[in-house]
Amino acid sequence: MRYLIPLGIFAILVGFFAVGLELDPKKVPSPLVGKPAPEFEGALLETPERRFSESDLRGEVSLFNVWASWCAACRTEHPFLMDLAREGTVPIYGLNYKDKRDDALQWLGKLGNPYSASIVDPEGRIGLDWGVYGVPETFVVDAAGVVRWKVIGPITPEIWRKDVQPLVEQLRRGKAG
Repeated sequence: MRYLIPLGIFAILVGFFAVGLELDPKKVPSPLVGKPAPEFEGALLETPERRFSESDLRGEVSLFNVWASWCAACRTEHPFLMDLAREGTVPIYGLNYKDKRDDALQWLGKLGNPYSASIVDPEGRIGLDWGVYGVPETFVVDAAGVVRWKVIGPITPEIWRKDVQPLVEQLRRGKAG
């Protein structure tokens, strides 16, 4: 009988562990989806005397991409973001997360700049309000400034075709919500 309690606790822990292994961290829901973008204001990376806020995200469907020069997955994602920017598919706004301004500018200078504007967030305060816990993360924001989708990890051509592009097109037609 005295072995049943530890055995029971062990069985419960194994159950929690098994369930945890089945969870896909890329499918963690965001509490922001369906809500207005969090209020923020930050300096622009390339022109720090200018400010950018959540109100600048209103008016058209856009992507809000959280990135950093120190992020290996961001480097993987970057060529695809450059393709989207060249095609003019959707405006991409960046949040340079917990990075050094000079490093970020050098990175964009070397790899190209897909962003209509990029905001600096050296302490990660803006990212915290957006629920960011890693980079890259990308949010789809509708023309009213409401967050409609969150992609955790790099946007790949497959994720774009399967999830993001159809949503962007629906939002532009005013049929998503």
